[in-house]
Amino acid sequence: MLRLVIIDDMQSARELITSLIVKHCRQIDIVGAADSVKSGIQVIKQSKPDIVLLDIQMHDGTGFDLLRKLHPVNFQVIFITAYEEHALKAFKFSALDYLLKPINSNELITAIQKAENVLTSVNSSQNLDVFQTNYSNHSKEAKKIILKTIDSIYAVNIKDIVRCESEANYTRFFLNDARKILISKPLKEYDELLSEFGFFRTHQSHLINLDYFEQFKKTDGGLAIMKDNSEIPVSSRKKDLFLQTIDKL
Repeated sequence: MLRLVIIDDMQSARELITSLIVKHCRQIDIVGAADSVKSGIQVIKQSKPDIVLLDIQMHDGTGFDLLRKLHPVNFQVIFITAYEEHALKAFKFSALDYLLKPINSNELITAIQKAENVLTSVNSSQNLDVFQTNYSNHSKEAKKIILKTIDSIYAVNIKDIVRCESEANYTRFFLNDARKILISKPLKEYDELLSEFGFFRTHQSHLINLDYFEQFKKTDGGLAIMKDNSEIPVSSRKKDLFLQTIDKL
């Protein structure tokens, strides 16, 4: 059985989570609960959990304060948070699980099931480090994204991504150091994440970083020439918007 700790300063939230886990997650053993950063650290040290459900905002600090005092983290973290757009984007970039209040039973079960695929402590800490960087710094230049392959996890600076290319339900990332990283997620997901950071979906299969755009060729329907000499098709449907966008660069 997996050992789990609940840290939330609302008693009602702790009781609800406990009841849902007892009812739906029989593979989970709740080994402790706490209502603050201070007591949470004590419970984690004493119980050595596999998974921690961690509230972000508590009366004596934040969940991040707790994690900094326990670094490196050798357990899986599922954050509990009220809605905040900036925080949710940081979670997505960092490939971390989170639950929105009020807690939904199906989302809780899904998050716990994901946490059962336990990563090594190094990888968990890497994801958390990227999250805290993204959450604490609103600068687009400082953003990082976690990219997971079958055998590796990469923390990549967004500014180092030249372009992304769809390969069925996979996405291949092309970086400015000539590395290529193949991820088992569709391009649409990264289009949604990266569009506000100067990326443009030129075609159903292509997403480019406009910082690396060099030239537009009108031949062959339209091609975006990148600094790595790649030639990226621009669909007829996107051509006018693309030309308007590059005019503003």
